[in-house]
Amino acid sequence: MDLNLIAEGRQPKLQFLNTKDKEQIMSGALKVLEEFGMQILHPEARDLLQKAGCIPEADSMLKIPSHLVHQAVETAPSSIAVFDREGRQAMDLGGYRSYYGPGSDLMYTLDGASGERRESRLEDVQRAATVCDSLPNIDFLMSSAYPNEIPASKSYLTSFQAMTEHSSKPIVCTAEGKRDLHRMWEIARLHREGASDLADRPYFIQYAEPISPRKHPFDSLDKLLLCADKKIPCIYSPAPISGSTAPMSVAGHVVQGLSESLCGLVIHQLRNPGAPFLMGMGAAVLDMATSQCSYNAPEYYLAYMATVEMSHFLDLPSWGYAGTSDAQIPDGQAVLESGYQTLLATLGGANLNHDVGYLNFGLTGCLEMIVINNEIIELAKRIKKGIPVNRASLGLEAIQEVGHQGHYLTHEHTMEHLRSTQWRPDLFSRLGYEAWDKKGRRTLLQRAANRLESILRDHRAVPLEQAKLDQIREIVDAPFTD
Repeated sequence: MDLNLIAEGRQPKLQFLNTKDKEQIMSGALKVLEEFGMQILHPEARDLLQKAGCIPEADSMLKIPSHLVHQAVETAPSSIAVFDREGRQAMDLGGYRSYYGPGSDLMYTLDGASGERRESRLEDVQRAATVCDSLPNIDFLMSSAYPNEIPASKSYLTSFQAMTEHSSKPIVCTAEGKRDLHRMWEIARLHREGASDLADRPYFIQYAEPISPRKHPFDSLDKLLLCADKKIPCIYSPAPISGSTAPMSVAGHVVQGLSESLCGLVIHQLRNPGAPFLMGMGAAVLDMATSQCSYNAPEYYLAYMATVEMSHFLDLPSWGYAGTSDAQIPDGQAVLESGYQTLLATLGGANLNHDVGYLNFGLTGCLEMIVINNEIIELAKRIKKGIPVNRASLGLEAIQEVGHQGHYLTHEHTMEHLRSTQWRPDLFSRLGYEAWDKKGRRTLLQRAANRLESILRDHRAVPLEQAKLDQIREIVDAPFTD
């Protein structure tokens, strides 16, 4: 398969699949849906599908005709505007536009400076929200950490509370089920002029996933249906593991994951045509030597990029990944893998890229890595700007004027193009050895730790009014009733 870097509108794009490849993958996904079927473990969702003409089979299986997939692709929006807590547009998901944020629910938190790893707490969610609020290349929040000390039934809701209180950026959230997701919607509604305004200017995005292979559990579909009803932007992204819960081959891996995501799309659009939906796949790869699921195997990158290309093929917003590493600590491997994945996501045009700062196969979070990735993202954005080619940028007049014995240091052309052409790092070092030695020989991790310390000491998000804080806490603290 050819790897082509093509320029369109001066922005480079990465391609791994040609048109025939995409057509074959799409045909394979439709065959899985139409001939093999999906297990639908939610009565309302099954009823929706059967009324639309899906064929029931034993064990809650349903076969989904291709025309329903095409219909759902047509009714789903090709872009989704997302707004921050204050009601300002923060993202426009779709096309080749890329945005970045942390992941969610990490059981462990690593102090990058000391190397100490411990169970995550609610305080880690709050700290991550503060750090992400301060960093210009982090566009949205996820909880990053999982608050282990909070009862499971309230853990996701309490994380949502912490995020909305410690940052004004949009939120991507997880939820236990429909009950706590509805509470999150109630909190989000407080930041708008009511339910209709929240639907028009969505503040948060819900993440749900099926269980591979080809199972769609009750709670996942319950959340999907609520999102359709309320017009909450919804991600429905399976995480099939190649060689375990999906085929080992990259193309087969993508076919199954795409079919599972498209099944969610059909249900979602049958419930409420035009409601906002993001497709995607967590392309986990099982290392047969270690039994670890890698975020950074080359096969993961390939399946991930193929899935992103299928989202462009279908003109649907995509769920993506950036800034993750399988390394246990923020070392050279961590920076290398984070950089590779971020550049691929950016040049591939993945829209909503999460998991920035993940380490240790998605088990551990590290705020220093989020700080480092903020600069990696900026570097990737600079590369994506591409190469302007016009009369001024060709510099022919300057070449003629400087001749073969002059220099460009003080030439007008250098002054004119310096700031627009040359990206300058803020965290990475461009000092020579002597200057670096004189400034204390600080490593990248030490510089990131210092930056993190200053953020946590000095940065505060725009505060919420006390009356609104009280309302949020009342929603969170109210007991659930069945």
